[in-house]
Amino acid sequence: MSKGLFITFEGGDGCGKTTQIKLLDEYLRAKGYQTLLTREPGSKGLGVKLREILLNYDGEVSPVCESFLFLADRAQHVDCIIKPALENGTIVLCDRHTDSTVAYQGYGRGLDLNQIHNLNKIATSGLKPDLTVVLDVDVETSQKRVGAEKDRMESAGIEFFERVRQGFLEIAKQEPERVKVVDSTQSIEEIHKQILELIGR
Repeated sequence: MSKGLFITFEGGDGCGKTTQIKLLDEYLRAKGYQTLLTREPGSKGLGVKLREILLNYDGEVSPVCESFLFLADRAQHVDCIIKPALENGTIVLCDRHTDSTVAYQGYGRGLDLNQIHNLNKIATSGLKPDLTVVLDVDVETSQKRVGAEKDRMESAGIEFFERVRQGFLEIAKQEPERVKVVDSTQSIEEIHKQILELIGR
């Protein structure tokens, strides 16, 4: 494999991304593929510090400032981690990427979608995932899965997360070739099986 494969996992909090991305990573490694499991925000280095601010800062954060912090993390992540791995033929599995900014800051916070798309292009130098898996779950179920202890983003409220969910579904409608929606109210095993069918491995 001369060029790697870039697969992202998206969805609301509590949708099961972390479980499914780890299962896929284990499956691909067992098949002999070289993989990189990473996340946004906060993969490592500078990103870890940005993640701490984004998720745990207890003061007011404006939606525009929030967006730029996520974008700064993404630019660092793409340039220093994702692109080198792809150039080395690695399959990169990323927990959240550009679509989260569109769904959370665009649809959720109400920022201009065209501006967010343009800023995402700058932050990624135009890099797009080969496949994006959106794990879809109703907000009530996702909130129960998250539990009582929530970080700053997880505490945004039911109406916010309804908008975020609809944002992810709208993204999937706009880019059906890249973005695939999987019902994450199913069993862990069934979701994993459907994801394997999507990647054709």
